Amino acid sequence: MKIVLLLFCTFFVSQVAWSEEPQVVVTIKPIHSLVAGVMQGVAEPQLLIKGGGSPHGYVLRPSEARALAKADLIVWVGDSLESFLEKPLSSLGRNARQLELMTVLAPLLLPIRAGGSWEGHAHEVEMVQEHQAHAGQQLNPHLWLSPKLAKQVVEVTATVLSEIDPPHQGAYRKNAERLFERLKQLDERLRAELAPVSEVPYLVFHDAYQYFEAVYHLNAVGSVTIDAERKPGIKRLLEMRDKIRRLNARCVFSEPQFEPKLVATIIEGTGARTGVLDPLGAKLSPGPESYFQLLDALADNLVRGLR
Repeated sequence: MKIVLLLFCTFFVSQVAWSEEPQVVVTIKPIHSLVAGVMQGVAEPQLLIKGGGSPHGYVLRPSEARALAKADLIVWVGDSLESFLEKPLSSLGRNARQLELMTVLAPLLLPIRAGGSWEGHAHEVEMVQEHQAHAGQQLNPHLWLSPKLAKQVVEVTATVLSEIDPPHQGAYRKNAERLFERLKQLDERLRAELAPVSEVPYLVFHDAYQYFEAVYHLNAVGSVTIDAERKPGIKRLLEMRDKIRRLNARCVFSEPQFEPKLVATIIEGTGARTGVLDPLGAKLSPGPESYFQLLDALADNLVRGLR
């Protein structure tokens, strides 16, 4: 009787342990959205960087550090985007499975554009120089802005979740297949919307859109880099205006953190329009829908600025 009871208790405890929801932490909103889609109906992943927070130089709150320490799986892009995570992952996240997307998807990634009409932010230039000193070419980390790469993110996430949480493997696979179809529809929709403006030249403030441009054959001709906190000096202002004219840019796209007056000052007298592109979805609510909302908004804003 005691043996039977012991076997029953062991079986019951093991079933409870296996049925626990996996604790998953994801760094940025677009990737969190894809992971949330894979986990729908099983559990909700925790988003690390909320609101309009930037992954560059982010500072962990105590509650976020605790989440990393308790995580079964941590999904991040890589140290060229979330450099603040390098040390925490070696200590707080050492017991978790770590899915670094830039490592897994490396053969599909594009090199960062540097030189010529492409300018880099200070932190990006520093990362490129450091990486080139050790391993050659630096890859562009903004991989989520391609629906094709988003499909790869969904695939690898479903595979890893199935490995750490076998009882829910069927749910992860079913959700992944549903997301594949939605991403296909998204790609077809964006391709049709962007085709009429694909040859129109434009400039961006931050070279975050390379994957999006490559997929939809857009004509981004360069970038201009300024500090969001202060107006550029007269020399820099004249250089940027000359660049806009020389490259015949129809529109100069900034990002949400830049004041409209600052952007208007930069393009004054060039004949170019202004627009705003948001690569992270600062104002979007986290969840399975935000990835699709982000890319739809990106396409809408591009068309509005270029037509």
